[in-house]
Amino acid sequence: MTTISLKHLRYFEVLAQHGHFGRAAEACSISQPALSAQVRELEDILGASLIERGAKVNRLTGLGEALAGRARDILRAVDDLADLGRAAQHPLVGQLRIGVIPTVAPYFLPRVIKALTGRYPGLDLRPREAVTQKLLDELLAARLDVAIVALPLAQPALHEVSLFAEDFVLVRPLEDAKKPVPDARRLREMRLLLLEEGHCFRDQAIAFCKLGSPLPRHLMEGSSLSTLVQMVAAGIGVTLIPEMAVPIETRSAAVSIARLARPRPSRTIGMVWRKSNPLAEQLANIADTVRSLPPNEATSPRPDAPAPAPPP
Repeated sequence: MTTISLKHLRYFEVLAQHGHFGRAAEACSISQPALSAQVRELEDILGASLIERGAKVNRLTGLGEALAGRARDILRAVDDLADLGRAAQHPLVGQLRIGVIPTVAPYFLPRVIKALTGRYPGLDLRPREAVTQKLLDELLAARLDVAIVALPLAQPALHEVSLFAEDFVLVRPLEDAKKPVPDARRLREMRLLLLEEGHCFRDQAIAFCKLGSPLPRHLMEGSSLSTLVQMVAAGIGVTLIPEMAVPIETRSAAVSIARLARPRPSRTIGMVWRKSNPLAEQLANIADTVRSLPPNEATSPRPDAPAPAPPP
């Protein structure tokens, strides 16, 4: 008689996570028919359906919902057993799944990867860029080992380590470089460009400007810091970006950079992992390595300094 295997559980858990056979198969690096066959086999073993199959959407049955939770617990326990063995190895080797928020990844992650691969040559880094809530969900589900996010978090199951703090800077059109720097009250009256919902940086900017709910109609949104800066260069409005983003995002945009008056808006970037992770001691050492890196290799911008002019 065929018994339930870890392969069955892993494939089914990924399908439960994605809700789509094609995306689940891609995540598992197998063909869709192969994944479907494994799920069918699991259903045959259990003698009941796990998926309500539709033309476009696949939903879990009641049994499927219950099994998905149990499968996650079992797979997490199995992964923890493997990590116990890795924890006994010095230095750390093997796969390390690291998540990073989008307002940090392009500017800081390359230095993180270079430093960690240099110190831990046996480490196989698997970076994942996503907004904070998705990273937290994957951390708690043991699909990530560690994440770099903005602190603090309201997650008692996670251990937090601060890496560095940085200010936000104001990005204005180039012709505004000599104008007085607006305060939070004045910013509320301007056309402010923000990241779309889901980004913690958006929430921090809203908090600094004390924007009420509902948000002002003249507020505009973008999908990335690069989009926001280019919109500013086009004269559409102003925006706030983290200091680490200035060298990259302003090098090809006709904008000016200004520091806001104290107390300036800022954020703390840190590293988080599950308190129950057997690799906790090794992750603390990794956090020490990352903490030693400068968040920004470039010189900090001077107040009211125009960003480098775009090439002719």
